[in-house]
Amino acid sequence: MDQQLIKALGDELHAALHERRALSPLTERHPQITLDDAYRISLQFLQRREALGERVIGKKIGVTSKAVQDMLNVHQPDFGFLTDRMQVADGSSVSLAEYKLIAPRAEGEIAFILAEDLNGPGVSAADVLAATESVVPCFEIVDSRIANWQIRIEDTVADNASCGVFTLGEARIDPRQVDLAAVELNMTLNGQPAGSGLGSAVQGHPCEAVAWLANTLGKLGIPFRRGEVILSGALAPLVPVGAGDQIEMHISGLGSASLRFVE
Repeated sequence: MDQQLIKALGDELHAALHERRALSPLTERHPQITLDDAYRISLQFLQRREALGERVIGKKIGVTSKAVQDMLNVHQPDFGFLTDRMQVADGSSVSLAEYKLIAPRAEGEIAFILAEDLNGPGVSAADVLAATESVVPCFEIVDSRIANWQIRIEDTVADNASCGVFTLGEARIDPRQVDLAAVELNMTLNGQPAGSGLGSAVQGHPCEAVAWLANTLGKLGIPFRRGEVILSGALAPLVPVGAGDQIEMHISGLGSASLRFVE
């Protein structure tokens, strides 16, 4: 895929975000698209956001659990970038219109806050644990600029791993004081049970997922930086949310987080 088309598709995704509209899948219109092409498109998308003042504050891995892979029919992890514009306060009201959300879905996951840089490849789960300052309960509200979530892996990678907004709970827990594979997530939507899962749902252990991302991005020359937030992937199936909904979660040993949604 030539650079002119890469730029055009990144610009198209950026325009779709700001105009709050969905696009037909890139993989339908450009069947030749590769994962490398999709990554380059995502960088163009990110460059447009940075040009408007957004600042990268972390990275995310997505589609790590089998439940989410089956739901989206995407059978390998993806990755994207977090910017300061994407972060919202725990317990706050998220305006769908303000944040240009089209078809949001909530993911309960564990976020890692790094105390040290990590440079892949060659990063192990033990390296991730050693480099982590704290772990935090996190809601990521994923969203897709691809119509009706009809995505293949190349579509979601190009679309910044379908990232919308995210919030971090207030607790900051030393990851060496808890078995991250054994923690249990429980979510509610408007007070009703909305999903549960264990830390082991994420590639066997959340540190393994973060190591995968460090190594994948390291091959592309992108390091993890001290202070960055790294989202490790959903512990349970995604939950569609809309105006009027309130979503809450608790992760055993880590704490809680919640968000409300308004138009």
